[in-house]
Amino acid sequence: MPATPHIEHHFTATASVRDVVIGMSDGLTVPFALAAGISGALATNPHASALVVTAGLAEIAAGSIAMGLGGYLAARTDIEHYESERQREIRETVELRDVEVEEVAKVFRDYGLTEQEMAPVVNAITGNQKTWVDFMMRFELGLEEPEPKRARISAITIAMSYIVGGLIPLAPYILLSNVQTGLYCSVGVTLLALAVFGFVKGRFTGINPFKGGMQTVVTGGLAAGAAFLIAKLIS
Repeated sequence: MPATPHIEHHFTATASVRDVVIGMSDGLTVPFALAAGISGALATNPHASALVVTAGLAEIAAGSIAMGLGGYLAARTDIEHYESERQREIRETVELRDVEVEEVAKVFRDYGLTEQEMAPVVNAITGNQKTWVDFMMRFELGLEEPEPKRARISAITIAMSYIVGGLIPLAPYILLSNVQTGLYCSVGVTLLALAVFGFVKGRFTGINPFKGGMQTVVTGGLAAGAAFLIAKLIS
């Protein structure tokens, strides 16, 4: 009887999902809170919907640029940090060879290998500088080489996710002329979007999807509620 093949399902696109989560969560929450706040302050203004849309679009434009730039700089910092550490390891394998050889041995010693068992492995690794440096980067420093295009991809992903997320709470104000009706529809649509987003995020990241949906709904609802109440009190 043939054995059933063991297939492991691992989620590997963590960086891309992280960027989508960062952009989408802020895109849904910040414009939602802004629109709710302006709606509370300008409820009696006949042009309130137009003002909400104008302010919302301006915030989405500024927010997507700022978030995208932040993602780009963060990814560039990761790349520069990796390159800096790699150059340091290259120098140390030449200038502090014995120390670096012992660090390789310590990695295998920590896994329980005896001196006799690990000696040929250590010799094989330290016999090639590139392999040696790659090994030290991963097992001593815990660093994986970033993708060269990671910074640009991260910036675009975060910015576009922010724009998509931001247009969801703003759409009712664009389609409806009455600001109160737009607010109610925006609340319903955005809370639903937050729940779906949190559920999907949970499925991708391995947490309970219902817990993820509840967390995003509570976060977005509290932000919008606080903005609305403050605007009402001030106005």
